[in-house]
Amino acid sequence: MNLLSVNNLSKAYGAKALFKKISFGINYGDKVALVAKNGSGKTTLFKILKGIEIADEGEVVFRRDITIGFLDQNFTFDESLSIQQLIDTADNKFVKAIKEYDAAIKLSETSSSDQTSNKLEEALNQMNLIDAWDYEKNIGEILTRLEILDTQQIIKTLSGGQKKRVALALTLINKPNLIIMDEPTNHLDIDMIEWLENYLQDGSLSILLVTHDRYFLDEVCDRIIEIDDTELFEYKGNFDYFVEKKAEREQIRNAEVDKARNLYRREVVWVRKMPKARTVKSKSRVDAFYEIEQKAKQKRIEKKIELTVKMERMGSKIVELHHITKNYPNKNILTEPFTYTFIPGEKIGVVGKNGVGKTTLLNIIQGKEQVDTGKVSLGDTIVFGYYSQGGLIINNDKRIIEIVRDIAEHIPLANGASLSASNLLTRFNFPPNVQFSYAHTLSGGEKRRLYLLTVLMKNPNFLILDEPTNDLDIVTLQTLEDFLEEFKGCVLIVSHDRYFIDRLVDHTFVLEGNGTIKDYPGNYTEYRNWKSTHKDEEIPKLEIDTAMIAKVKAQLVNDAPVKKMSYKVQRELEELEGDIPKLEEKKKKLEEEMNTSAADFDKIQKISAELKYVNSQLEEKSMRWLEIQETL
Repeated sequence: MNLLSVNNLSKAYGAKALFKKISFGINYGDKVALVAKNGSGKTTLFKILKGIEIADEGEVVFRRDITIGFLDQNFTFDESLSIQQLIDTADNKFVKAIKEYDAAIKLSETSSSDQTSNKLEEALNQMNLIDAWDYEKNIGEILTRLEILDTQQIIKTLSGGQKKRVALALTLINKPNLIIMDEPTNHLDIDMIEWLENYLQDGSLSILLVTHDRYFLDEVCDRIIEIDDTELFEYKGNFDYFVEKKAEREQIRNAEVDKARNLYRREVVWVRKMPKARTVKSKSRVDAFYEIEQKAKQKRIEKKIELTVKMERMGSKIVELHHITKNYPNKNILTEPFTYTFIPGEKIGVVGKNGVGKTTLLNIIQGKEQVDTGKVSLGDTIVFGYYSQGGLIINNDKRIIEIVRDIAEHIPLANGASLSASNLLTRFNFPPNVQFSYAHTLSGGEKRRLYLLTVLMKNPNFLILDEPTNDLDIVTLQTLEDFLEEFKGCVLIVSHDRYFIDRLVDHTFVLEGNGTIKDYPGNYTEYRNWKSTHKDEEIPKLEIDTAMIAKVKAQLVNDAPVKKMSYKVQRELEELEGDIPKLEEKKKKLEEEMNTSAADFDKIQKISAELKYVNSQLEEKSMRWLEIQETL
């Protein structure tokens, strides 16, 4: 049963075409993800489907007898109403059916006419048809899962994230036949996202959604449609299949463009020499020439952007947290003293439900909030790069190039070269024809990408990323992941995107909401798997095994070869060249031990502590070896 048909739809703003003659359909039970680069028209397409934008050409046809639920990125409520009032006044088939049934019951108590009996029967049939009897129970479950516990709260008192959850609840409560959602996982914690995945897997639901969350996409959707360079492409499969087939398509297209360009160079000579009197045969060749010319002038699909900005040198001391606590009235954030010493190159995930203090922890580390007890000690060389949930405060009357030039005209790169502000914007997929546009013309995702650029321009060596995946397209996310994997400084990530955090982090700070922070030696999925088999156990506190570290130090000293007496730098270089291979071998053995000790958590803790020390030593010695090499 077809629920939605989009036929030959086109939309452009001035000279910028978003999509041209795209067509697709949604049938009953389909679960479809829409992906595209930021600024390619995803949100505009949703606005056209909703009827608040008009397409330049083409048509959108919904089946007449269906209900449709829209979840927008930007939504508006009557701010003076309470959550309960919004629920009660929503355009909701269940509320209507219940009101009609209640009215028919009251009428039957005072009248026994055939007309009254018919109304009661009709109301009863409608209640049965849409299964409205469990409406209150279903509302309660949805609100509880989304942590909307006080329905008497006034909308204007809610945070942006709370409003998003209310909008999601209102969409789901109506149980529409077709749900169209734009980034539904933004502002949800991981537990909420996993519940939403299970909810949307219901075979009776039909879904079209935009999401950057690749785990969510794989769990919910069985088909992907992509808008790329104004065209639409369809893929029946999961995200990995999409990536594979997209790469194949781009490779074939580039080969065709290259072939057309080679042919065009030969044909253009013939056309210029061709006499004016044309035979039928030459006329057909000329027509073919213009087709070749059109294809030859297409742009090749370029590789994704590369983030290569310079990192400030990092000293041996980074950030040390000594027995810190932090609490607010009626809210326990960190009651149990927390101690941690950051080491070079480590990447840590921070997970926990909304409101448990994740952002507070980030602010404490940067010195933006003071602790109640304990001490935060920063190294002299630390330069923080903070990517916050709030995003970049942009003057919409400024041009994009001006926003970047306000920070720096030239930006040093990791390889020692430098880029102008314009060239750096081009690398971040803001081509020259876009750079002089005003900031207000950017999409939400493009603004987030610009914000990421301004953070990296400051050459940080300690990146703190608070929900960096919100509104970024998948291409930019993959680029950011590649950059962070190679980043030599420290990275602290708060994210609900499980794919993103699983790929990057070495270990995870878990804030369970009981005033403690626990350090789990693995990524989020590994923590969830451990938690599922240790439901009533707390994560053991990770303690550095000083005896083990002393043993590693002794091994390195005892195994060191006899050095030739020479000047100081030469001696140090020889020691480094002996120590580094031993550390690499030690690291390899520890990683193998960890893989074979998955069931023994205590052993994993000890190995993890030792591995942490070995990694820090390896990083420190490798960097020193490189510094010496640069002086030779």
